[in-house]
Amino acid sequence: MKLIRSILEMQAESDRLRREGNKIGVVPTMGYLHDGHASLIRKAKQLTDVVITTLFVNPTQFGPGEDFQRYPRDFERDKTIASSAGADIIFNPEVSEMYPAHYKTYIEVEKVSKILEGKFRPTHFRGVTTIVSKLFLATKPHVAVFGQKDAQQAFIIRQMARDLNFDVEIVVAPIVREHDGLAMSSRNVYLKPAQRSKVSALYESLRYAEIRVNEGERSVEKLRKEMTKIIRRSNPTRIDYIAFVEQNSFSEVKIIKPPGVLIALAVKFGSTRLLDNISVTIS
Repeated sequence: MKLIRSILEMQAESDRLRREGNKIGVVPTMGYLHDGHASLIRKAKQLTDVVITTLFVNPTQFGPGEDFQRYPRDFERDKTIASSAGADIIFNPEVSEMYPAHYKTYIEVEKVSKILEGKFRPTHFRGVTTIVSKLFLATKPHVAVFGQKDAQQAFIIRQMARDLNFDVEIVVAPIVREHDGLAMSSRNVYLKPAQRSKVSALYESLRYAEIRVNEGERSVEKLRKEMTKIIRRSNPTRIDYIAFVEQNSFSEVKIIKPPGVLIALAVKFGSTRLLDNISVTIS
């Protein structure tokens, strides 16, 4: 597995791979890899000839008071996991490489970047779309694989790629979960043991809603009320949102209609903010 740290070297390597007829896949990550990331790398390996895994903790998607400095990092562990999952190249630039002195340019997808996660983290998605576009320009992939856990992020990246004519296929892979249903996340390590034993309530609430929708319930108000009860039993610090959105527009709905709905939530336990979602299809 090759390690590349400079943009120019990464671009030159991607140009070479393309000339040789290889199909390139990229899996953008902020490192501290887990089985969820490994599943994305394996998916990219199925779809392409050469997989680039990016390891870059992106400062522009962290707001004031968020956890950029303490975000977990373990480069040697990341290399092992990425290699075992099938990555061929790790792209691991320094912050000064991606954002040199006097950097002034940012990319923002309007409207959808300001709801749900964007409401609580106003500059977050601007940072995400900016770094993803820069990673696309550095790695020159044919396919990019993202995780469904960050459903709003995946929607926004697809919109950005379409609007800016990136010649990249965006693939969204399923959520990978712990044994109790908790969606895998690098931030799960922040949870204290007492919190960790309770956070399965998030997935429990999503499964409850899925079952009720499949049984015929269509009222978002009723479903949100019951989901809130389930989550509150786990004693969270705060429920930021429980949202029901139309998957093709990411606009919130009050009544669930065909073809279905994405149910997304964000809940805080102590200083740890957890995201999860489930897609429900109806006819």
